[in-house]
Amino acid sequence: MKELSFPFDSKLLLRKRKALKKQLLADNSQRIHKKIAVLGGSTTNDIISMMELFLLNFGIEPEFYQSEYNKFYEDAVFSNPELDSFAPDIIFIHTTSRNLTMLPESPAESPEQIQARLDDQFGYFKQIWLSLMEKFSCPIIQNNFELPLFRRTGSYDGWGYSGTAAFINRLNVLFSDYARNNNGFYINDINYLSSVIGLTNWHDPEAWYMFKHAVSMSAIPDLAYSVSCIVKSVYGKNQKVIDLDLDNTLWSGVIGDDGQEGIEIGPETAVGQSFSEFQEFIKGYKNYGVVLAVCSKNDEENALLGLDHPSSVLHPDDFVSIKANWDPKDRNIAESASDLNLGLDSFVFIDDNPAECAIVEGQLPMVNVVNLTSVDNAMYCLSRGGYFEVTSVSADDLKRSEMYAANAQRAAQQKSFGSYEDYLLSLDMKAEIVGFLPVYQQRITQLTNKSNQFNLTTKRYTETEIHEVSESADHICLCGRLADKFGDNGIVSVVIGKQNGDVLDMELWLMSCRVLKRDMELAMLDEVVRLAKERGIRRINGYYYKTAKNNMVSELYGAFGFQLDEKQENGDSVWHLDIDSYANKNKVIKVNEKENCNE
Repeated sequence: MKELSFPFDSKLLLRKRKALKKQLLADNSQRIHKKIAVLGGSTTNDIISMMELFLLNFGIEPEFYQSEYNKFYEDAVFSNPELDSFAPDIIFIHTTSRNLTMLPESPAESPEQIQARLDDQFGYFKQIWLSLMEKFSCPIIQNNFELPLFRRTGSYDGWGYSGTAAFINRLNVLFSDYARNNNGFYINDINYLSSVIGLTNWHDPEAWYMFKHAVSMSAIPDLAYSVSCIVKSVYGKNQKVIDLDLDNTLWSGVIGDDGQEGIEIGPETAVGQSFSEFQEFIKGYKNYGVVLAVCSKNDEENALLGLDHPSSVLHPDDFVSIKANWDPKDRNIAESASDLNLGLDSFVFIDDNPAECAIVEGQLPMVNVVNLTSVDNAMYCLSRGGYFEVTSVSADDLKRSEMYAANAQRAAQQKSFGSYEDYLLSLDMKAEIVGFLPVYQQRITQLTNKSNQFNLTTKRYTETEIHEVSESADHICLCGRLADKFGDNGIVSVVIGKQNGDVLDMELWLMSCRVLKRDMELAMLDEVVRLAKERGIRRINGYYYKTAKNNMVSELYGAFGFQLDEKQENGDSVWHLDIDSYANKNKVIKVNEKENCNE
C-alpha cells in the first residue's frame, strides 16, 4: 500500500489508521501470523496500532500482547500467566531515556561511582533479556536510548564523566556490544531515529506529563516503522534486488546523446561528485548481499559504455542482470524477476523519471519504487525505507551477487545441451549434506524464515530452536550445500524429521529456489533414507501444508514415490514411503566428497 511506504505522511496514518487496517485486511493477502509481545516503559497503544499497519503491509499478521504501563521489568523477570500463555514469537521492549533510573546525580561523584551506576543500569536490562530468553527462546528487539532534549552544562554534558548524554552514549555502546555477541537480540536504534527526526520533534514533554507518551505523536509512525522493519527482516521479508535506471540516475546526462565523455561523474564537478557518492552508496548494498540490476531505455552498447566510464564506481560485472533496450521497463523488471527466480516483491526500482516510476507502480504494484529527485534524497529513502534491514549477515549473504551471476551462466550453458541430464552432468555438481553444524546454523535459520515456494510445511524457526533441534536425539536434521563449476551456492536445503519408533515424520523440507531443477532434492532424500535405515526406521511420513506461495511442491512427495494417504479440501496432504526397498534417486550430484566440497 503506497500510503505505508516510506516516506509516509505520519499525520495521515494516525488519522486514517482504522480505515487503512480495514483496507489491508480486505485485500485477501496471505500473511504469516506472528505473536508479538510489547513490553513498554511508557504508553504503547499508538505504537502497536501503527506497527499493525506496517506489518500487515509487509505480509505479517500480528497478534499483540501489551504489558501494563511501565511493567516491562515485572513482566520479564517475574511470572506473568497472561504473557506465559501468550507464548510470543518475538518480543519488543519499548524503553526510552525516561526509563533510565541510575543516571549520574552529581558532578561530585567519582568516575568509579559513575562506572558502578553504568554497570548497574546495564545489568538491570541484561537481567530482563536473560529472563525472557530463558522463558521464551524467541527474538528480542530492544530500543537503545535517545539523548535528552535539555542539558545543564552545554557540550560538557556529552563528554564530561558526569554528563547525562555521555552516560547514555556509553550505555548505548554496551547495548550494541551485547547485540553483536548474542544471536536473536536486536537493537532498534532510536538514538539515530531521534537524531534524524530532530530531538525537538521527537520529545514532547507535555505528552509525557499528560499521557505518558515518551515519544511525540508525530514521531510514533517512524518508531513503529523502524521496529516493523526489524520484524520483517527477522522473518525473511526483506527485498533482495536494486534495479537501476542509468541516465540521470547513475550519472548526469544521457549517454546516447552526450557520449562517454559528456556524462558527469567523478570529482571534477559538484554534480559528478554527487553521482559518484550515490554509486558508492549503491555498491555498499552489494557488499551486504543485495543483488544489483540495470533497467534502462538505452542501447546496450551505450549502457556498457557508461558503466565503463573511467570514474564510474559501478561496472558491468557488479550487475547480475543488465536490461538495456527500448522495451517497457515494467516488462524488463518482470523478465529480470523471472531470470533470477525471484518474486516481484523482492525488487526496489530506482529511476529519475516520474512517469516511468508511475508506470512501474501501476503495472507492478508489488515492486517498491524510489523516484530519484536527487541523489541525496534517493540515499535517504533507501536508508530510511528499511528495504534491506540487516538482522544477520551470513557468509552466503556476502556471496549472493556472485551466486545469482553464476546462475545466469548456468542458464546460458543449458541452451547448448539437447539432454537436460547431460546439462546437469556438465555442471559437475558436488554436494555436502551434513547435520546442523554450528557454522551453518545462522544460514539455516535464515532459510527457514525466507523460503516460501519450495517449502512443504513453512514452519519457521529461531536460531535457538535450530540449535535445540540439532541436539535432539529424536530428530534427523540435515542441511545441504551445493557447488558446481560456476561457483558455490552455499547452504540451499534444510530437512528436519522427528523419529517416532520406526516412523520418521517430516517436520520441515525446504530448498532455495536458486537451485531448482538441479536434483538437489533427490540427493537430500537419498541421505534422509540412508540415515533413517541406520536408525531402524521403516517408513517416512511426509506432510504438505498449502500456502499462497508453495503450490510448486504440492506433488513433491508423489514425485519422490510416496503414496498419498490423505488430501484435505484446503489442499493439505499426507504421504508415506516404505523405505525397505528404496533405491537411490540422485544420478547427477556427487555427495560428500570432502576434498571437493567447500567446507
